[in-house]
Amino acid sequence: MRLKISQARRLVVKVGSALVTNNGAGLASERLAEWARQIALLRTRGLEVLLVSSGAIAAGMQRLGWTTRPHAMHELQAAAAVGQMGLAQAYETCFSQFSLKTAQILLTHEDLADRLRYLNARSTLAALIELGVIPIINENDTVVTDEIKFGDNDTLGALVANLVEADALIILTDQAGLFSADPRKDPAAQLVVAHRADDPALEAMAGGAGSGIARGGMITKVRAAQRAARSGADTVIASGHEPDVLLRLAAGEALGTLLHTDATPLAARKQWLADHLQLAGSLILDAGAVAALGAGKSLLPVGITAVEGDFERGAVVACRNANGREVARGLANYSSSESRRIAGHPSTEIESILGYTDEPELIHRDNLILA
Repeated sequence: MRLKISQARRLVVKVGSALVTNNGAGLASERLAEWARQIALLRTRGLEVLLVSSGAIAAGMQRLGWTTRPHAMHELQAAAAVGQMGLAQAYETCFSQFSLKTAQILLTHEDLADRLRYLNARSTLAALIELGVIPIINENDTVVTDEIKFGDNDTLGALVANLVEADALIILTDQAGLFSADPRKDPAAQLVVAHRADDPALEAMAGGAGSGIARGGMITKVRAAQRAARSGADTVIASGHEPDVLLRLAAGEALGTLLHTDATPLAARKQWLADHLQLAGSLILDAGAVAALGAGKSLLPVGITAVEGDFERGAVVACRNANGREVARGLANYSSSESRRIAGHPSTEIESILGYTDEPELIHRDNLILA
């Protein structure tokens, strides 16, 4: 059951505010250093790890001397702005001890709902991973409002797992995992060791709010696991207090709660493309490009003979042969106007034509499904 976790090559790890800030008593530097050590070891084993970290508001509260979470939106956003400085600095210090560079990525859910911004974020994260940099991702609490009001970064962790096609999402919390009932109220509650992520019964088990520092709770973690499952990623909810928790989970040890899915990340992503009915336009391909797609390759601009319709970068477009038959569909890396300008040209000429290069492919094979 834990085989998929032990075989994962790309992990998204989410850590909650209570862990990051010692329940609001200031940044838990020793804990951050311990996660950095474990992630550094995972990197030496060839794993790619992205870290989604809560804690900016809690850290800002501590820096500002506030003992209770304010209710005014401008005060919450101010606390996030103050706390994010300390949070980023703390992670940079911890990872630098292991000769690893970090990058701060601040996202909102809207960044990942909009296909243009989705592709931009995806490209940036892919470049950081390729460079061996550890992305430290947080909700942009300084400008966003909904997450400050209603949740924490569990959902963001699931969205990032979808964004980078992660094999698994690991949610570290101050609880041992998901229980069959609230263990604080029911002494007979049992730890759920493994369960299908799409079972509606999970939400009843997860009822209850989070702590005074974190705004989520187990229910947001279950919903994040359900969202990650739709992207083909398994989720583990485990205690961040467990020694070597990331190393043990990566080794397949049965810690916490595994919420699993039968899908694979790439298959789930391509199913989304297959089901996408609103095509924004079409790319007409020459015979060589049609053959290349059939062989599992990306679509390059040199194989485009015409562009139909008006669309933006990130739109879902049809790929058609010379007779107009759809042979594939996928996410366009360039807008229709840009695609027309680079059509028929090799990728090496994109920058000279447009003045910049987003991607060498017009549609990457991971963002493409054959018809």
